Amino acid sequence: MDRFSSILFLLLISISIASGEIRKSEIRSDDRPIIPLDEFGFTHTGRLELDGSKISLSNTNPDLDLSKVGFFLCTRDAWVHVIQQLEEEEITCALQSDLVKHVFTFNNLKGDKSKFSTVFTENDADQYSLVFANCLQQVQISMDVRSAMYNLEGKKGGRDYLSAGRTVLPKVYFFFSVIYFSLAATWIYVLYKKRLTVFAIHFFMLGVVVLKALNLLCEAEDKSYIKKTGTAHGWDVLFYIFNFLKGITLFTLIVLIGTGWSFLKPYLQDKEKKVLMIVIPLQVVANFAQVVIDETGPYGQDWVTWKQIFLLVDVVCCCAVLFPIVWSIKNLREAAKTDGKAAVNLVKLTLFRHYYIVVICYIYFTRVVVYALETITSYKYMWTSVVASELATLAFYLFTGYKFRPEVHNPYFVVDDEEEEAAAEALKLEDEFEL
Repeated sequence: MDRFSSILFLLLISISIASGEIRKSEIRSDDRPIIPLDEFGFTHTGRLELDGSKISLSNTNPDLDLSKVGFFLCTRDAWVHVIQQLEEEEITCALQSDLVKHVFTFNNLKGDKSKFSTVFTENDADQYSLVFANCLQQVQISMDVRSAMYNLEGKKGGRDYLSAGRTVLPKVYFFFSVIYFSLAATWIYVLYKKRLTVFAIHFFMLGVVVLKALNLLCEAEDKSYIKKTGTAHGWDVLFYIFNFLKGITLFTLIVLIGTGWSFLKPYLQDKEKKVLMIVIPLQVVANFAQVVIDETGPYGQDWVTWKQIFLLVDVVCCCAVLFPIVWSIKNLREAAKTDGKAAVNLVKLTLFRHYYIVVICYIYFTRVVVYALETITSYKYMWTSVVASELATLAFYLFTGYKFRPEVHNPYFVVDDEEEEAAAEALKLEDEFEL
């Protein structure tokens, strides 16, 4: 039961990698009973092209029942019932279930039994997992597999290699890239108009916005080429590069703003430098894990491990960037009691409190809420989770840019005695900020 439960878990988490591009898998001396290969949302005109080559079994006994070895398509809901059938011993092999759709079994190998090629037509619209089953005991299998899943669209029957529900993603990513390029142009204008009060952090913020725009543009091109041809034509490399730079600079920016670097103080304390020394290497690991996850697919035996590494590192990074903000809030509270600048410190304290809350909301929404949307949303509307994530990110960028924009009196403005006294009273009366 535990073994099949882990298989079910593996299939369910593979939903996030489904893109539909032509995938090549190399299986070597593998005796796993179930190997998930890919996932795709078919319309009523779905097609699966499946090719196998260099097929070899560790046991060449001619009496082996090769009908227990092969490929099938299965929906997530159906797979739950297949697991139940196996547990209740109604069947001994997933291929024996009437809930799966056979694509090709090894008993149909003809002539040169080291390779095969087949085209499967899927007219029942749904999200399917392509799975390889090996129900032979202690028999290892090696082979190269090429799978291409697509939907036919229009009267001419053009191929769309993007999963149903993701076919609009090229337009979505391009739309958001235009928004970020517009934001970058607007920010350049603001920096020019307020050039006398611009700090180094403001130029860093410009760099983050430009990298985000380039990242989205490359992702739009990546998905556009996959949609048309099934391959990214090199745009995936550019996407990974800009995604890597965007991830590192965004987390670094949050840390630097949290410390007050540049606009509150011209230096970083040792503990703040240590946070950067933790976050930047972890982002390197996270991006490397993301590349492995995207490029290998769930058939790899280490795929789940890399998935766990990515999630763990991402959580650690998200927690680490909160510490500098907490330290700044603590320092401002202490300074408010001693330096006699209650009004100024109250403004700074309020600003960093708001930023702390917004960072937490941003992290929670993009990591938890978006994942929940992917889980509960129909495969036809998977693009909505991408839009939700990008809207949340855009809102976070806008908030950060607005609150920390270059201003003559931001956050040092002149106050009169009455405002100073009122601020001092507010600092005395307010409760301790709970972190």
